[in-house]
Amino acid sequence: MIRSIQGTSLIEYPGRISSVLFTAGCNLACPYCHNPELVNVDLLDEEFCLSHDTVIEELNERAGFIDAVVLTGGEPLLYDSNINLLRRIKEETPLAIKLDTNGTYPERLKNALSYVDFVAMDLKSSPEKYIFATGGRARFNSVRKSAMLLLNQTETEYEFRSTMVPGIINAEDVLLLLDEFAPAKIKRYALQMFRSEKTLSPELNGMPSYPSEYIEALAAKMVDRVEDIQLRI
Repeated sequence: MIRSIQGTSLIEYPGRISSVLFTAGCNLACPYCHNPELVNVDLLDEEFCLSHDTVIEELNERAGFIDAVVLTGGEPLLYDSNINLLRRIKEETPLAIKLDTNGTYPERLKNALSYVDFVAMDLKSSPEKYIFATGGRARFNSVRKSAMLLLNQTETEYEFRSTMVPGIINAEDVLLLLDEFAPAKIKRYALQMFRSEKTLSPELNGMPSYPSEYIEALAAKMVDRVEDIQLRI
């Protein structure tokens, strides 16, 4: 269920100019989510959603201005139908495809991999804190399966990313996540600054972020286990 299209983005697909497709609905309720309007939607209301035919048509019209498309959310793998949309984009457009996912649907991710060029997967917190970080909605087992799926394949580019939210994920939590995947060396990991201008939980609105120095110090501890550390601060 595609709620909207952002025509052009310079930041959503690393190194490419992309259009962004926003999926309505998410199976998680992360309190710091910056797209609350895509979480709290009436999933039965299809009046304001775009058909796959419309999406393909609009992407092809923009193909001279963009070279990629990003499917994000919400959670795109909430719907089996979005795997078919990825297939159609792969077959019917010239665009590179990036998928954003929370990793809680490993079987659907496996089915989607042959159609995408890049996967960005969120890691919300350490395994023991996962249920808290996702608003009581998810445990780490399914996320681990998705992460190992990406680590054990070579065809699709990927990154893991964590939004550094005080009280939800700290430096120790990130290092514990890396321990979960040892001895594998992660190709790319993005540490993202928390922005509190708009959040799913009103209690987090306006909450201060970690200082950039805190995130930089964490990155220095990750260099032996991650090939490429991205700081989005």
